[in-house]
Amino acid sequence: MILLTLFFLLLCICILTNPQISLSYATIGLELWFQKMIPSLLPFMILSGVMVRMKLTEKISMIAYPVIKPLYKVRKNVCYAMLMGFLCGFPMGARVVDDLYKRQMITKREAEYLLAFCNNIGPVYFCSFALPLLQRKLIFPYLFGMYGIPLLYGLLLRYTAFKDLSVSQITAIPSADLVCCEVPQKQPQLLERLLEELNDSINASLQSIFTLGGYMILFNLLNLIPHILYGRPVKLLSPLLEITGGLGLLQASAPLYSLLALSFGGLSCIAQTYSCIRDSDLSIGRYIFHKIILTLLNGLFYILWFVSLPSFFLS
Repeated sequence: MILLTLFFLLLCICILTNPQISLSYATIGLELWFQKMIPSLLPFMILSGVMVRMKLTEKISMIAYPVIKPLYKVRKNVCYAMLMGFLCGFPMGARVVDDLYKRQMITKREAEYLLAFCNNIGPVYFCSFALPLLQRKLIFPYLFGMYGIPLLYGLLLRYTAFKDLSVSQITAIPSADLVCCEVPQKQPQLLERLLEELNDSINASLQSIFTLGGYMILFNLLNLIPHILYGRPVKLLSPLLEITGGLGLLQASAPLYSLLALSFGGLSCIAQTYSCIRDSDLSIGRYIFHKIILTLLNGLFYILWFVSLPSFFLS
């Protein structure tokens, strides 16, 4: 606690003595939150919240369930969380898992399994922002590194650490028994229920998006301390604090490092994930452990790429 107190005291002193630099870093976080996170994430938060509350997740998951079920042997609600985690990107994976788990639509073991590999940088963000910023021409190898490896890791976990999620156990528990809610004396009309759930989803999503914005501003602001100590921005440290602002500082100067940092997500991503699951008994420590494993596997993939095809490495 003493070290933590000294750290925050140091940060306050740095902000007061270097207002222009601190304003610059805080502005970076605020702009990224307003321009990138709100328009790309808030609509998905609201829509997913409505679908979870209306118990529509199993119907939505039917799109990919015939492919996912034979491989991963999971229930439809788990399939839905996988889709949202990979297609919508971080931190929607953790947010959806938390929503489903709180409403007992998935079990704790299923939630832990999903958090191990389904909370990654979104493909829209990766393809439209990260790869152009890193000036990479190829697409498929980087897509495999960012999404193929987590999918394979999830497949490996399913038959090793999470092999206890047997088919008989999964199919034996009907989803209706997992949904915990009080049955009202009078069932509301469909439109009334939809509007009520939409209102609840919007309120919850706005609260979450403001919290995530606070994390982005704070972790960008933490760049102030190494900046003052070294007299200039420490670009290699920045992505480990907040990934988007850090990539903006690095640009294309260290593409391999940036790709590994994208796989890990940075401390801001970890803090945002914790904000999504903090009201449950899910472990942030286990989440961090799996993110480290995924980053190491991603590094191994790039080593193999360099050894086998050095002329096309990081093209």
